[in-house]
Formats: sequence, structure tokens, C-alpha cells
Amino acid sequence: MQLQEIEVFIDSRGRVSIQVLGVKGRECLDLTRALEEALGGQIEAREMTAGVHETQEDVADRQRERSR
Repeated sequence: MQLQEIEVFIDSRGRVSIQVLGVKGRECLDLTRALEEALGGQIEAREMTAGVHETQEDVADRQRERSR
């Protein structure tokens, strides 16, 4: 299983950014939902990475190919 990380950044004006690493697909939204709600639930912008179009199965397939 790949390591999953949530990085939280707070700038000098108090704006919060959350970045999810090690998660493919829209699963990242499930991981950050409670955190977003705890921070007030007001989302100004959401940017998805290219990984949003991948599935965990895609990642597992690539890892199997590499290990052959």
C-alpha cells in the first residue's frame, strides 16, 4: 500500500491550503472532507492534479509491471 499524506499550509493571512499525496482518483475528497468541515467548510478554490483521473488499480498495475 502506498503512503498517503495530507499536507496543510497556512499562509501569513490565515488562508489554508491542503494538498493530498499518494492518493489517486477522487478518493482525496473523502480524505479531506472532515478536515475541510473542521476548518469552516468554506472552499474558495479546488485544484485537482492529474492523479484524479487514475485509480488505485492503475497504480497497482504499474507497480506489478515494474517488478517483473
